[in-house]
Amino acid sequence: MRSARTLLALFALASFVPALAAPPKAAAPTPPSNYETATLAAGCFWGTEEFFRKVPGVMATRVGYSGGKDKASYEQVSNGNTGHAETLELKFDPKKISYEQLLTLFFKMHDPTTPNQQGNDIGPQYRSAIFTHSEEQKKTAEKLLEKITRSKAWSRPIVTEIKPAGSFFQAEDYHQKYLVKNPGGYDNHFLRDLNFDPVQR
Repeated sequence: MRSARTLLALFALASFVPALAAPPKAAAPTPPSNYETATLAAGCFWGTEEFFRKVPGVMATRVGYSGGKDKASYEQVSNGNTGHAETLELKFDPKKISYEQLLTLFFKMHDPTTPNQQGNDIGPQYRSAIFTHSEEQKKTAEKLLEKITRSKAWSRPIVTEIKPAGSFFQAEDYHQKYLVKNPGGYDNHFLRDLNFDPVQR
């Protein structure tokens, strides 16, 4: 006959085994509170996301639609009459990259001089825009735009909109990280060798 001590040991082991077999799921990590948000429109959001997701200091990206009032689908936005622009929303660590450095890349990775157009993509949904999330972001964007204009790095006038960020409507799942899922897919974004630097404080 088993001793009381043995029975207690078996009972304890039986209680412990299920915990080993099915550990509780860890909660999804939340972005640190010191991350900041930038919302940028630079033509087709596939290439915009693919460019910025590789930039050191950019911690998360998602694509969607900004500038319009109501939620809309890709098909509706593609008609060009909803007011939305194809947009990238990114989270960045300001200790690793500043907002002005992100905007400097923004002004080099697409053509900000073509109204409602980016390469072969034509329509207001492909316009160049910066949707700001604070007065500081607005001032930084305006100061950098003025500096680039004075530099004449772009020979034609820059038409980039600078507007307060409104609602951001996340695009359909198949658009997220599209060029990761479809290597070699359509992308007309690349870094130009232009002579201007980030804003100097």
